[in-house]
Amino acid sequence: MSNHNHSHCCSCHHHEENHTDANLPIQGSSLKQEILPLLPVIIIYILGLIFYQQLQNNIYGIGKYIVFIPIYIYSGWTVLTTAGKNILRGRIFDENFLMTVATLAAIAIHKLPEAVAVMLFYQIGETFQEYSVKRSRNSIKSLLEIRPDYANLKFNNSLQKVSPEVVEVGSEIVVKPGERIPLDGEIISGSSQVDTSALTGESIPKKFTVGQTILAGMVNQTGVLTIYVTKPFSESSISRILELVETAKTKKSKTERFMTTFARYYTPVVVFISLAIALLPPLFISGATYADWINRALIVLVVSCPCGLVISIPLGYFGGVGGAAKRGILVKGSTFLDDLAAIKTVVFDKTGTLTEGKLQVTDIVTKNGLTKPDLIAVAAKVESLSNHPIAQAVDKYNSRKIDYSDVSEYQEIAGCGIKAKVGNKTVIAGAERLLHLENIQHEICDIGDTAVHLAIDSKYVGYIVISDQIKLDAAQAIKSLKNLGVEKTVMLTGDNQTVAQRVAENLGLDSYEAELLPEDKVNAIEKLLYKNNGKVAFVGDGINDAPVIARADVGMAMGSMGSDAAIETADVVIMSDAPSKVVEAIQIGRKTRRIVWQNIGFAIGVKGLFILLGIAGLANIWEAVFADVGVALIAIFNSSRASMNSKVKSQKSKVREVKNSKVKSQKLKIQKSKVKS
Repeated sequence: MSNHNHSHCCSCHHHEENHTDANLPIQGSSLKQEILPLLPVIIIYILGLIFYQQLQNNIYGIGKYIVFIPIYIYSGWTVLTTAGKNILRGRIFDENFLMTVATLAAIAIHKLPEAVAVMLFYQIGETFQEYSVKRSRNSIKSLLEIRPDYANLKFNNSLQKVSPEVVEVGSEIVVKPGERIPLDGEIISGSSQVDTSALTGESIPKKFTVGQTILAGMVNQTGVLTIYVTKPFSESSISRILELVETAKTKKSKTERFMTTFARYYTPVVVFISLAIALLPPLFISGATYADWINRALIVLVVSCPCGLVISIPLGYFGGVGGAAKRGILVKGSTFLDDLAAIKTVVFDKTGTLTEGKLQVTDIVTKNGLTKPDLIAVAAKVESLSNHPIAQAVDKYNSRKIDYSDVSEYQEIAGCGIKAKVGNKTVIAGAERLLHLENIQHEICDIGDTAVHLAIDSKYVGYIVISDQIKLDAAQAIKSLKNLGVEKTVMLTGDNQTVAQRVAENLGLDSYEAELLPEDKVNAIEKLLYKNNGKVAFVGDGINDAPVIARADVGMAMGSMGSDAAIETADVVIMSDAPSKVVEAIQIGRKTRRIVWQNIGFAIGVKGLFILLGIAGLANIWEAVFADVGVALIAIFNSSRASMNSKVKSQKSKVREVKNSKVKSQKLKIQKSKVKS
């Protein structure tokens, strides 16, 4: 949090720094341990109240000062010293100043128990606040614990236990059962059940085997895995998560910024109102005494302390960020939780977002005398330098050993395909629009699926059909978004019209646009931003999605399959690549915003009521103390709910229910047919 918090609540600023610094180790402690140091002071204070009359009536009447002043100094030392330091720095009007003035005035009119009560109950409130902050931080503690401590590096046929930071790309590491995967890589030997919950929020272990990509932070459970390291530790999934969580605290929501400004002006206003209450009525109201109206002014001062409100709001947002992280949704700042809550339009990319992105070659059609193996071999050569899923599908299907040394003048044309020299021949491979761009004659236009068209020296030689599968939870995610009140679901894709239409109809999307270049997607998003009242979210995964992710109100990236560019640009990262997580992210945003505004409404309402009661002389200073502490504690504990999981059925359980109902209906049909026969 920024340093200007000193202007309204220095003690609060201290705690904000504590609870948001994800770099600090988190010490587990119970509420009993937190409250234990205050117990002797509370007991002495209660005994002082019981024997207050005797203390007041003893010789010179100093007994009450001997008992209560030490308690006052002990419990209020932080407040008193902070108020003094701030006055010297020219920062007068803050909560510490408010409490110091109120309690010293109470002592001046011989209300020692009340003055001590303000400081003591404030200290108890701070203790509960510290405990609540630690509970909130524990929602992110599990993320900090998934940082791997070591890697088993293969070196000269032996294993060396080293820090993951020193392992280089291209090295081989061994991960034994029970160990955490230290770096991103590809499995080259072994298979195992792997716990992916730290990254994806999914509790069911997943089977990993040779050839699959595995990410740092996951836990190996059953078999021994040998992994070829593909990324340094600084760029691994786990480092990315830790960095995102640690930087999330720096981006404050509009609500937080509003409350910071509000508190800055609120405190001096309260001080001047209290002075007016203490000084003016005795001058203008017959029979009014300064003692009575000073007492009323003290009540107003005590009940007006804004600390509970000021700390509970960032705590609520921090809880929301932590709760989302536990479920595999990384929100890069509290401001994006507010934006998530206001989403009215969700726009999806297709490949890798709504579909699996695991493309397969399903058909090969040749023209002008080229054989199928030759067509695939040429395609594999020109696609060899691309990381696009289509290129990987072609490379995987190719069975020939390919010599890539004669590939030159490689050029990737965004949204269209690839142009390169193979030997002394110019080869193009890509979407149909690339054929038009290069003025290549061809007969077939609408293939009805994703296709890679090929031409050699401007002569059309055929196409390769690539198919993709819709993700299991995609249709349910679209349905759930509509149930949440999202007004429009849209798909933007570079794929052809026929494929886009089929996917959009299967998923029940409101609209779609196909055959888009990256700049076309940005233009489409800008039109939606202009037309819509609510926020517009874009969900994507590829490098070509990065500009659209940046342009949307809320950019969301698929964290497992997503490109680094998309993940860096995004405001929200979904680690499991599941479209249903978009629904959960919006639910978390709405829940967090609801909790924050509950705190604001409750605190301002109760404080306003007691200020009026105090002015009217219907509330005493004890009631003011309990009202202030009570409001702070309720707001703080309410904020901690933001880190808890929403009571919403996961999309997996819904899919399971649908499958079970289908199985039951099939069994019922079989039974009926048996009865008929």
